Amino acid sequence: MVLEFIFRFAHVLFGIVWIGMLYYFNFVQTEYFKEAEADAKADAMKKLAPRALWWFRWGAMFTFLTGLILLHQVGATTNFMGMPLISIGALAGTFMFLNVWLIIWPKQKVVLGLKEGDGPSSAAKAGLASRTNTLFSAPMLFGMLGSKNLYIADVSNNGIYLCLAIIVLLELNAIFGKVGPMASVKGVIHCSLGLTALLWAILAFV
Repeated sequence: MVLEFIFRFAHVLFGIVWIGMLYYFNFVQTEYFKEAEADAKADAMKKLAPRALWWFRWGAMFTFLTGLILLHQVGATTNFMGMPLISIGALAGTFMFLNVWLIIWPKQKVVLGLKEGDGPSSAAKAGLASRTNTLFSAPMLFGMLGSKNLYIADVSNNGIYLCLAIIVLLELNAIFGKVGPMASVKGVIHCSLGLTALLWAILAFV
């Protein structure tokens, strides 16, 4: 029990770092860069953004690793399909982690001039993946907290599969699609909360 608590504590602590930086990028830095003077933006991209991205990606890494340990403990005692909120939260969190390390960080290295490549295209792809992570953040938290604190009676397998399919489709959009209504801060917040409500409704009524 003590060891499980330590990993759970670490998981939450690293998650605060990760999601805090995610919200900083999407709600603060991106909006600032739209209005910043050229010199101020260049200085921030040289000195601020790399530091913030370091905390961002390693927060994601250790959140994911401690989450895997906790998932292993859950999987050893129960069937994941018997805990639908855990499966939804875990899938969203896994996609978020992969987006950080396979899309956002590689593309941001191009944007920051740390690597050769097409800057505007890289910025757009990193931005879409980052917006998608923000979209997933509320459903991911809903899954993690709801697994222990929210009871939904008679959840069907069809409802679980539909929720997981929606998350997969949204991740495919992160790779191949467009930002759509998530282009604005208000838009991505509303979409994230709306997606959470939709998943909850599917689990409760499908």
